Amino acid sequence: MLVVISPAKKLNWDPVNFTNVTSPIFEKEAFELSQVAKDLNQQELSELMGISANLARLNYDRFNSFENKASDKNARPASIAFAGDTYVGLEAKTLDLDSSQYAQDHLRILSGLYGLLRPFDLIQPYRLEMGSSLKTKKGNSLYEYWGDVISVELNKQAKRVNSTILVNCASNEYFNAVDNTKLNLEVINPVFLENKGGKTKVISFFAKRARGAMARFIVEQRVDKLIGLKDFDIGGYKFQPKESNNDKMVFLRNSTSLVLKFEFSTYAKLLSLIHI
Repeated sequence: MLVVISPAKKLNWDPVNFTNVTSPIFEKEAFELSQVAKDLNQQELSELMGISANLARLNYDRFNSFENKASDKNARPASIAFAGDTYVGLEAKTLDLDSSQYAQDHLRILSGLYGLLRPFDLIQPYRLEMGSSLKTKKGNSLYEYWGDVISVELNKQAKRVNSTILVNCASNEYFNAVDNTKLNLEVINPVFLENKGGKTKVISFFAKRARGAMARFIVEQRVDKLIGLKDFDIGGYKFQPKESNNDKMVFLRNSTSLVLKFEFSTYAKLLSLIHI
């Protein structure tokens, strides 16, 4: 079973000590895109990604400093560098050695700049959302730039680990970069709902954390069949068979519990107190 997640806009660039790091599969393409973005001025970057002048200045400097090869000096492991809600649920730095290696083979991060990343691929600091209309020699968007490249690589990796299932824990923006017409895998889409007063809905903040937690669950439990996903209960979620179908697995949590607790096999951590 493979699982994909989205990257994060927020980065954590604190020093880390990881020895089993790897180079991105599409490092050459990432450098090529960085050079396209490098030619944009700060105002153009601001308009491209809808970001503030300060963020545009930061990313202008990042693209102008981007090197053709990542190293311990200019890069961090992707799953450690990304610091959004999904990565709070994933908590990659606390995985043991065996689980880290399993994640390296079974977990992939979709990226506008790097295409597809393994958890411990070294990345340089950047911000470039997949939905950005960055014009390149291949087209007017990153979707056109990546084409079927991501799907082809997912097929290859699935074959390496003898898997026929892809669990999509990414956002629509990022999973739209996967060309389903070229993907030879059964795609399962987990949906995480909150129940308040009998009304159910997706709350983005909690759904993102749950996606990361599910990715970790798959890694730590070595889940390789769909039936194993039904046991996911981190944070109080429960599988809902009646609301699920062949390509969608629905998990529901009642809002009566004020404590959101994500328990993993290697540790238990209180993430937050909530009142939905």
